[in-house]
Amino acid sequence: MANSIFVNVHLVSDSTGETLNTILRAVSPLFDGISVLERSYYLVRSRRQLDKVLEEIESRPGIVIFTIASQELREVLEEKCHNLGIPAMALLDGALNFFSRHLGIAPSVKTGSKQSLDENYFRRIEAINYTLAHDDGQMVHEYNDADIVLVGVSRTSKTPTSIYLANRGYKTANYPLVYGGPIPQPLLELKKPFVIGLKVSPDRLIAIRTNRLLSLNTEANTEYVDEDSVREEVVFANRLFERQGWNVIDVTRRSIEETAATILNMVETRKRENAQ
Repeated sequence: MANSIFVNVHLVSDSTGETLNTILRAVSPLFDGISVLERSYYLVRSRRQLDKVLEEIESRPGIVIFTIASQELREVLEEKCHNLGIPAMALLDGALNFFSRHLGIAPSVKTGSKQSLDENYFRRIEAINYTLAHDDGQMVHEYNDADIVLVGVSRTSKTPTSIYLANRGYKTANYPLVYGGPIPQPLLELKKPFVIGLKVSPDRLIAIRTNRLLSLNTEANTEYVDEDSVREEVVFANRLFERQGWNVIDVTRRSIEETAATILNMVETRKRENAQ
């Protein structure tokens, strides 16, 4: 965009940041001549995490939008931004105050604008199409075109996490590891994509797989849920992750949204490191 004004927009959330991301996508296209540089920080729940975020905000001043429930963390964030002269807005406060003041009073009818078919919209559509075509080990030879590649044994939520990331605009492929099976050389030689291994505890994996078999009315007396077999499978995967030097996320106690938010944090960190 010619003569664009670039603005850093820091999105800070103690959750997955879905609300912040949605609002930014809806609002930013309405301002002509503005190019938003989105910087996201998700699952910010401790003072230590917030301090790191504040360092990034101070080094790249702009606008701060946040959804943080902790009053203590909110006050630290707001005070720091005030001292730096950086505008900060608690995204949901306005809506909450509005409802508290006006609940029961009908608002004036106002026609909303249609979602802008901007570059971000088409990027998400492209990412979703790519992700669906490269799910569950399909077309590994095209993985270098991905932004993110998830690798893990069966039932580590690779597919739903991939779809979640695709909805954020990231072309995401995923590959299911099979203990004792061959590993495609193209997967081992990936350079461009951000490859992430999804690890899980054997006990948790057995429980998930057992429930899966029961939902399919399938006998649970298989190697798929055998304790020794599953432990060997998990060790096999973890050793591969370590050998390849891939980033690893333990999904044992994480929801899909939390796993995706953690991945997005890692992606943002990688972008900042590459930009330095």
